[in-house]
Amino acid sequence: MIIDFHVHMLDAHVFRASANKTVFTGFGATPASEPRPGVREALMRSMRPEAVVEDLDARGVDMAVVTSSTVLQGTSWADPKTDLELCRRCNATAAEWQAKFPKRIVSSVVLPLQEPRLAIDELKTKPRVINAGSSYNGVYLGDPVYHPFWEAVNDIGATVWIHPEGVRDPWFQRYALWNSAGQSIEEAKVMASLIYEGVMHSYPNLKIVMAHGGGYFPHYLGRMDRNHANRPDTVKNTGGKKPSEFLGSFHYDSCVYDPQVLKVLLERIGADRLVMGSDYPVGEKDPVAFIDTFDLPENQKQLICGGNAARLLGLN
Repeated sequence: MIIDFHVHMLDAHVFRASANKTVFTGFGATPASEPRPGVREALMRSMRPEAVVEDLDARGVDMAVVTSSTVLQGTSWADPKTDLELCRRCNATAAEWQAKFPKRIVSSVVLPLQEPRLAIDELKTKPRVINAGSSYNGVYLGDPVYHPFWEAVNDIGATVWIHPEGVRDPWFQRYALWNSAGQSIEEAKVMASLIYEGVMHSYPNLKIVMAHGGGYFPHYLGRMDRNHANRPDTVKNTGGKKPSEFLGSFHYDSCVYDPQVLKVLLERIGADRLVMGSDYPVGEKDPVAFIDTFDLPENQKQLICGGNAARLLGLN
């Protein structure tokens, strides 16, 4: 079974409510611009499950983990009560998609993580997949305020897929650097937060999938490990382990846009920690062909293209 772990969906109501408040407008600082040719059509397709399944068929993909496109319809701009309402609306839509195509779509939930208590309450539904950003109101997911959330996630055994909602620093709005550089920086920051604040040490069985191959984090560990030797006080929450020793505690998707980057990532984490991801409706048009770029043994290819995802989702 071939599974795409990085497929975005939009809910028309949530999208309209959030349109002028996401990273595409500098979180409300600038007017929304017209999407470039072809993008509007792609976004419209990501609002209809029938269209998504058609595109899965065209790509030779059997199943997709469908997650809210939070860079387009993230809801953390809202007050906690409204955030909760919009999250529930989005989650209901995703659940409808799965109910309509139960053999093709695995739904996920977004949570009002700016208010951890509300987010924990929503876990009573025991979701299979949680779609989380990297930070909320400047607080990253490893912060102690989120430790009760991670304890609750650990208890229900959910898989958490982390995909940043964008960078709030206005500097990154220039040249769309929030997307080309900022997302990978955010992924590195949230991984560092989860490691250094002790989440990964306290809950070694967490199932966390990092979007975009974990950004820059897996590729610059030497400097972090150097601090382990020179500044042992910096790793007081890691159980004495070096940051690089937690690399295998995460899973990563393959959407890195560069075969050489993916090659290095594979060498560092192994095939059993990588899931295929396309970043639909944009991104890799043929994610299977991207994996085929490498002359991998068939058993490794099967793990990446579906086996690891099936294990994380409990489909085996």
